[in-house]
Amino acid sequence: MMERPYQICTKTVMDTIGDPDITFDSDGVCNYYHEFKAKLKVRIPEPEEAKIKLAGIVQKMKAEGKGKPYDCIIGVSGGVDSTYTAWLVKQLGLRPLAVHLDNGWDSELAVKNIENILNKLGIDLYTEVLDWEIFKDLQLSFLKASTPDGEIPTDHAILAILYQIADKYGIKYIISGMNFRNEGMLPPSWGRGYLDWKYIQSVQKRFGTVRLNGFPHLTIFKFLYYNLVKGIRSISFLNYIDFNKEAAMKIIQDELGWQYYGGKHYESIYTRFYQAYILPNKFKIDKRKAHMTCLMISTGEVTREQALEALKLPPADPKLMEDDKEYVIKKLSITPETFDAIMAAPIKTILDYPNHHALEMKFRRLLLKLRGMKILPN
Repeated sequence: MMERPYQICTKTVMDTIGDPDITFDSDGVCNYYHEFKAKLKVRIPEPEEAKIKLAGIVQKMKAEGKGKPYDCIIGVSGGVDSTYTAWLVKQLGLRPLAVHLDNGWDSELAVKNIENILNKLGIDLYTEVLDWEIFKDLQLSFLKASTPDGEIPTDHAILAILYQIADKYGIKYIISGMNFRNEGMLPPSWGRGYLDWKYIQSVQKRFGTVRLNGFPHLTIFKFLYYNLVKGIRSISFLNYIDFNKEAAMKIIQDELGWQYYGGKHYESIYTRFYQAYILPNKFKIDKRKAHMTCLMISTGEVTREQALEALKLPPADPKLMEDDKEYVIKKLSITPETFDAIMAAPIKTILDYPNHHALEMKFRRLLLKLRGMKILPN
């Protein structure tokens, strides 16, 4: 395959590096700019409409939560969005149960942040600790699969646990910390298959050494069961407010003593290393491009000029990356030579393994359509 000539979007910082799916119109504007603007109209209500909708949702949650210990479930990682969501939920007078997935990679600061904020907010915590030997083997399988979606084992398990705990406690609402303005746009090839249990199983069967017995998982059909039969809804409160990342960080720092990690999702040592080292060095993917593009389009918090300057710097401190590399290799019980072989292996995609990708894409399009018709919450 011939390498594409370099081109960068004239309105964002998305470019042809590490992205085979990007296209440009006659003005040099990329497809993501137009697609994200269109999705924002569906996912983010107008301010007055959002205020009314949020008030109605909160009122309904309180009514349905009467007689129960909790009104809703919130996922907590210690990051900006989930911490601010915890603060916001309490401001709205709700009684949440916080759920945290311990996959063995929490930074010391993340553990401290979670403990500190939940104590100050008076929120109960449920922690699901994954079987480390199973999770380690699955994580290593995804590295060997040589696809750019190596965080799927964690992301899939988090979603599964949230629904399982909501079902267990008879709670109808999961308040997601997902903020569409900040992370609603990502090139398809950078991350696919988060709901695809068939894909996860096929990767483990090909590269793993243990069975996934007891690993938290969720099929598309189980997802539909939780939503349509059990009536459990996942709602992103941050889509209903005028969310500004810098302002949110100041609130949680001042009121909760939260401490910054230095990058998006860097509360996890593995995520930090994966996004700041493996993705750029193996796949030529710099996720900061997508994150900053979202902010440029949705809130204007970042200008194109500021984004271009920021991208001149490495994703993380090189010395930190060397330390993380040594730690990751040791924790995964592999040799430096094995890691180097993984980094040098030919790049693959989800389509190189058995999957339900086509079905998941149809499902996601249906969800977007239902949100546009106001049938599903934002």
